Amino acid sequence: MFDRRLVVNFDWILLLAVCVLAGIGILNLYSATANWHQSTAPIYMKQLIWLGGGLLLVSLICCFDYRHLEHFAFLGYIVTLGMLVFVLVMGKTSMGATRWINLGFFNLQPSEVIKIIMIILLARIFGRTAQPEGFTLSELWQPALLLLLPVGMILKQPDLGTALMLVFISVSMLIFAGLRRSTFWSLFLLGLVTAVVGWFGLHDYQRARIQTFLNPEADPLGSGYHIIQSKIAVGSGGFFGKGFLQGTQSQLSFLPERHTDFAFSVFAEEWGFFGCSLLLFGYMFLILWGLYIARRAADRFGMFLAIGVTAMIFWHIVVNLGMVIGLLPVVGVPLPLFSYGGTSMVTTMIGVGLLMNVSMRRFMF
Repeated sequence: MFDRRLVVNFDWILLLAVCVLAGIGILNLYSATANWHQSTAPIYMKQLIWLGGGLLLVSLICCFDYRHLEHFAFLGYIVTLGMLVFVLVMGKTSMGATRWINLGFFNLQPSEVIKIIMIILLARIFGRTAQPEGFTLSELWQPALLLLLPVGMILKQPDLGTALMLVFISVSMLIFAGLRRSTFWSLFLLGLVTAVVGWFGLHDYQRARIQTFLNPEADPLGSGYHIIQSKIAVGSGGFFGKGFLQGTQSQLSFLPERHTDFAFSVFAEEWGFFGCSLLLFGYMFLILWGLYIARRAADRFGMFLAIGVTAMIFWHIVVNLGMVIGLLPVVGVPLPLFSYGGTSMVTTMIGVGLLMNVSMRRFMF
């Protein structure tokens, strides 16, 4: 029998926050691509279609109890690993990277899908295994192995940004699950060693991005061009910005990738510090609301599910904004609900659907 409490407890606040942020993002894409001559549907219209499809997914996800996902976590993990293997063997290559499966009407990026799958899988593991004193290093071998397999395959694509996102999300969930002090410091030292050793395993262009981050002026017309133009766009916005469709860096095509990685730079130039503050407040509200949902969850699986989705959105925001203002290397991480991209929008909306599912069923035990 249908439980009317699901309708009463539908999270309209979360839905409104997501729609407002996505709506601002679509208007920003309209401005970023206003002077493009596009033979197909405009970029902002495609993003609107992806948003509509994402909202449909949210509706479908809310129709079933999220706790059923716990039983299919390992199956979903195996299937997604198979897709990552397929990408390495027969995937679509673009701009030197092989990350997509061509489905004809849509290019599927399994490295985005694995984020949601890992969140569900780790929520199952941490939800079923409570350690009041925190996890020891020996107790983390299973989640560590499950994480390293997809991270290794994603690095082979190569896609450093998505691999780092997967690690950040997993570590965030682990911190909420609890670590012993000795385990924390052991993992910290292991991370430092891995970073030093991993430097020599990076591709040349990846090392160039990190070197450019440290000194972008060393190659202002080459590898440093993106960061320099982005910082000019953000800084030239001033307090109130230049106005909608009035940004010179974007409208005169100085700013590259302005509809994807550097969409925030377009917004900052046109709306200034004031507009950026409102946008960041919206994102901060979304993150805090996600943690609020986790705190009210009916069970540990739902709590970790909400924590994982919130961590995914949080780290995408932090890394993307760090990129566009020169605080972090450019690693190709989109801004959720803002940067253009079908897979990114769908993945984010699936996460939103899971958050709403947990929020709606907080009264059910």
